[in-house]
Amino acid sequence: MKKLLAVLLSLGALIAAPAHAALNVLACEPEWAALTQELTGGKANVTSATTAMQDPHRIEARPALLAQARRADLVVCSGADLEIGWLPLLQRESGNAKIQPGQPGYFEAAAFVRLIEKPAVLDRALGDIHAAGNPHFFLDPRNLLKVSDALAKRLADIDPPNAAHYVARHKDFSARMQAAIARWEKEAAPLTGVPVVVQHKNWSYLADWLGLKVVADLEPKPGVDPSAAYLGQLLDKLKTQPAKMVLRAAYQSPKASEWIAERAGMKAVMLPYTVGGSGKAQDLFSLFDDTLARLKEAAR
Repeated sequence: MKKLLAVLLSLGALIAAPAHAALNVLACEPEWAALTQELTGGKANVTSATTAMQDPHRIEARPALLAQARRADLVVCSGADLEIGWLPLLQRESGNAKIQPGQPGYFEAAAFVRLIEKPAVLDRALGDIHAAGNPHFFLDPRNLLKVSDALAKRLADIDPPNAAHYVARHKDFSARMQAAIARWEKEAAPLTGVPVVVQHKNWSYLADWLGLKVVADLEPKPGVDPSAAYLGQLLDKLKTQPAKMVLRAAYQSPKASEWIAERAGMKAVMLPYTVGGSGKAQDLFSLFDDTLARLKEAAR
């Protein structure tokens, strides 16, 4: 009888014990939502604060986004001041102690990579510059390997029961990404040295990785739309230093790039920039597949 009672009590305790709740993760951008999904599988509820059709520099901390921040166990962002215009407000108004700067629930990807284009002078008159360096580093997929390693460790720290799961998922992701990088670099060999114009400096890491030669910026200053006078000056420059294509992100207006492309005799190329930026760019792997396909087509 005593043995039966003990068994019943044990079963009752198991039934009463709450199931381990999945983590709630809020990613600042689609690329970090995609990476988090790769590492967590079904162990987390992952949402993105922005879409591929939004400029990540400029969004509003709306009530629905605040509600997501209040529930978040982890916030995963680029950092390097990319989200400086809205993330601090979101953290403050959420009242969620877990996701404040310096806490385990706040993850800045920029802390784990080498940033380029650090400004020598900090002056807002120079445009939308970032003191720590260019924050669009995920477009060199080698940086994703560094970030995924750090993010897997952070997930394990805040969710110890699933630590082994995150380690295994990271190992699998890393192997697939390394194989993909080798394939992409082989496929992209013809792009080395191809001259391009960029609409914004969000392509610096992609150009550095692939060996593209950036000959001009469509923006007179980062984040500042070009005037008619500036476009005229740029057109004159391109007569002596021609480019093959002008690159813009899916979230950017095509007007200026199409204007200069038509008059300079080059191609205007829309790249997805991040996951969801095109119909084919549905995860981190297809993002780079589609990006390279568009570049190679334009380079012909």
